[in-house]
Amino acid sequence: MNRRTFLTGLALAPFARAWAGFVRDEKPSLLLPKRSLARFSRHLRPLGRVLEMEDYFVWCNSPIYGPDGRVHLFFSRWPKSRGMGGWLNSCEICRAVADRPEGPYVYQQTVLTPRGPGYWDATTCHNPHIQYVDGRYALFFMGCANGKTDTKRIGLALADRLEGPWTRPDAPLLLPGDEGAWDDHCTTNPAFVRHPNGQYWLYYKSWNTREYQTSKDPVVRGNRKYGLAVADRLEGPYRKFAGNPVIDFSRLGDNAQNKQFEDAFVWQQHGRFHLLARDMGVYNHEVGLYLDSKDGRQWRYPKVAFLPLRAYGVQEPPAPKNLKRYGRLERPQLLMKDGKPEYLFCASQGGRYMTASSFVFKII
Repeated sequence: MNRRTFLTGLALAPFARAWAGFVRDEKPSLLLPKRSLARFSRHLRPLGRVLEMEDYFVWCNSPIYGPDGRVHLFFSRWPKSRGMGGWLNSCEICRAVADRPEGPYVYQQTVLTPRGPGYWDATTCHNPHIQYVDGRYALFFMGCANGKTDTKRIGLALADRLEGPWTRPDAPLLLPGDEGAWDDHCTTNPAFVRHPNGQYWLYYKSWNTREYQTSKDPVVRGNRKYGLAVADRLEGPYRKFAGNPVIDFSRLGDNAQNKQFEDAFVWQQHGRFHLLARDMGVYNHEVGLYLDSKDGRQWRYPKVAFLPLRAYGVQEPPAPKNLKRYGRLERPQLLMKDGKPEYLFCASQGGRYMTASSFVFKII
């Protein structure tokens, strides 16, 4: 199977879901012949880990082909000594380069670092998402002012070259909603597309502070949803869509508090919008989601897009006690070529140093 049928392959997820023990009375949104899970699994061929750094957790791997034909990978990292939670108070964004998507990658530079007290991105720079837009490189990211989730804000850095220099934003690109709004807590996890009508569309994750504070679930608090903001210029201002949130799984019924998602990646292909994300309870916290939409506002019911590493035959040592997300894939980002998905990059705990690194799949 080639890349042109990647989207068709994703729609085989109901069969993968049946294998995983998920049961839901629904009809697939695409009419396809029945195929086995083994066939579905081969849509993503695991290539292995890259960017394993002895002294760092590596997360949020966003790849792009450069003018030199090499792959430039923008990623977030923080010191191993800070533990997994260091992404919120000690993270920086870096760039590495490889001749091939599967690596090996060589660290090149630190692109964005926390600027310290008084700045909106004082304690962390995280969630890099790189795109080439209107002749410039646009690096969307999340900054935090105090090491807490309620100051997470989306920003945008710009450069003429992947090597920089980068124009650092003095203010966030997108702010939370007013008190009581569904998105009054933060703006984070940016996903971006240039709309065919010339507009600039920014998808973002947020949730409501009151729901966050009163949640009875100590692990997954709040109810993470996705909104859309639109601008006439890349730099903004971005206006929030009146129909937000555009994706809200809290309507799914029983146990809705845990039916959430995050880490969206959005792209356009074959006249439709497509989205990959990490599941947070719609099916299972260990899988990824795939959604599609005709207009980018109304999205069809999610299917399973990818499975835990063990489902692809990846053998890793037993999980250490300090890594609670061991074996699952997060922060899906696609390496695009000629407008088509070619490789999938995810973040995954574990690896040689039992921290976290990127894990790469070839789309076949």
